[in-house]
Amino acid sequence: MPSSIQIEVQAANERYAAGFAKGDLPMPPGRKFAVLACMDARLDPARALGLEEGDAHVIRNAGGRASPDALRSLIISYKLLGTRELLVVHHTDCGMLTFSNDQLREMLKHDTGSDAASNIEFLPFGDLEQSVRDDVAAIKASPLIPNDIAVSGYIYDVRSGRLASVS
Repeated sequence: MPSSIQIEVQAANERYAAGFAKGDLPMPPGRKFAVLACMDARLDPARALGLEEGDAHVIRNAGGRASPDALRSLIISYKLLGTRELLVVHHTDCGMLTFSNDQLREMLKHDTGSDAASNIEFLPFGDLEQSVRDDVAAIKASPLIPNDIAVSGYIYDVRSGRLASVS
């Protein structure tokens, strides 16, 4: 039996698909940029950045971190799909500011009885602006992303909806 969430999502998709007229969009993003953003539900990168379907690639993970998998996606975005600029977007009141790797590993060990998370890097941070700088620097330092790809960082304020540049 489907859950209420599954039913709601399916109904919403039926409404969306009924008026869908963007099936001919090209695969490469039209505005030639990609966004690496946090998965937080209070941040809607499309709305916050004025994006429509087909405009940009949006890669999301916990904290909007430049993890190996995020870098993989950014490399594919630029190399195979023509993006020329990369934006990193973190946000105020981020949950990644609230724990350490050791704390989360201990919680998981307590819940599961297993040490399986001991090698996982969850990438929490203690300084929001520095986390943006670190992720911008990690992307720029990648030998697989050329120097002519512009990379910039921002903090989205979850209370005001405003985006602030981080230098």
